Amino acid sequence: MNLSRFASRLRMAEEISKKKVGSSSTASVADSSAATAAATNAARSRWKILWPNSLRWIPTSTDYIIAAEKRLLSILETPYVQEQVNIGSGPPGSKIRWFRSSSDESRYINTVTFDAKEGSPTLVMVHGYGASQGFFFKNFDALASRFRVIAIDQLGWGGSSRPDFTCKSTEETEAWFIDSLEEWRKAQNLSNFILLGHSFGGYVAAKYALKHPEHVQHLVLVGPAGFSAEADAKSEWLTKFRATWKGALLNHLWESNFTPQKLVRGLGPWGPGLVNRYTTGRFGAYSEGTGLKEEESKLLTDYVYHTLAAKASGELCLKYIFSFGAFARKPLLQSASEWKVPTTFIYGMTDWMNYKGAMEARKYMKVPCEIIRVRQGGHYVFIDNPNDFHSAVLYACRKFISQDSTHDQQLPDGLQLV
Repeated sequence: MNLSRFASRLRMAEEISKKKVGSSSTASVADSSAATAAATNAARSRWKILWPNSLRWIPTSTDYIIAAEKRLLSILETPYVQEQVNIGSGPPGSKIRWFRSSSDESRYINTVTFDAKEGSPTLVMVHGYGASQGFFFKNFDALASRFRVIAIDQLGWGGSSRPDFTCKSTEETEAWFIDSLEEWRKAQNLSNFILLGHSFGGYVAAKYALKHPEHVQHLVLVGPAGFSAEADAKSEWLTKFRATWKGALLNHLWESNFTPQKLVRGLGPWGPGLVNRYTTGRFGAYSEGTGLKEEESKLLTDYVYHTLAAKASGELCLKYIFSFGAFARKPLLQSASEWKVPTTFIYGMTDWMNYKGAMEARKYMKVPCEIIRVRQGGHYVFIDNPNDFHSAVLYACRKFISQDSTHDQQLPDGLQLV
């Protein structure tokens, strides 16, 4: 009996000892985890103190761009629908140029479509180089009252897909933009629309209309690029400038495909500040017309930064479409006699794109052509002087929106026909 009781008590003592050890071990692990978390938080706090917000990189992506776009367009009154329109996919090595990458994922064109009255003519708006469809934010409400407005981000820009840019020639690069625009049109089942393009977007719109004139009712080119060539007599200054060390350096950077977007990315934490100085200066203190309101400027700056800092894609077209000095490698002037779509050119009075290129092209066109200049407007005339810009667009498209069958409308004040 005594031995049995002793053995029983010994087993109880062992079990109690094990429980104490287990409890101690669990507490030790918990204490260790808490200590690690505290040390991590302390390190983060020290990092924030040593590396302030002003010196941190600002992340960006397509999602950031779409979010910034939504904030910018929130100031509008007209309802709209934003969608990513699938323009298809293709295997590596496909002859369709925007598929020339290691990925066979589908490509998308970021598109916003505004509510419109039934029967309104369709107006498709294409942005310029270094921009995105949000640059037209001052125009959407006014134009949507008369048109079914659809604005897009070109492939490789804004909130659209940004495939690796592997084009190696002017022909391939033009196909990248023209063919992706055509695939977008097919996906949207569009036909008989008015096509408006600004700057480089004007170049793309004109090239598209030359290839697919059956779909375009009227062409509106706003400060279009691409009408002058380096061989023009007026480019003599460029030859002299290239002979200087500054000219040689800039020409080298151009041919190396050094883009403004690379500068924004390279500045890292200071990139947003650079963009802010540009937008507040160009569309504020140094605006050709009415400057942006403070909230508009803030929203546009945020939007522009994200569109510029995202992955390089469409921006790399620059050296293949233009030579140094923004002279077109395949000038539109050479195709003027092949024009099949009636065209209206719109220029701000101080636009650095010379309207005389359009005047020269008109001599060879076999279709109706008008050239309109807008007061108090520069290259971004639709931001500088939106009211007169809207008048110019309505005048250009009077045939499609006027109830008067004669379409004999008087030129609005603030505009000048050339």
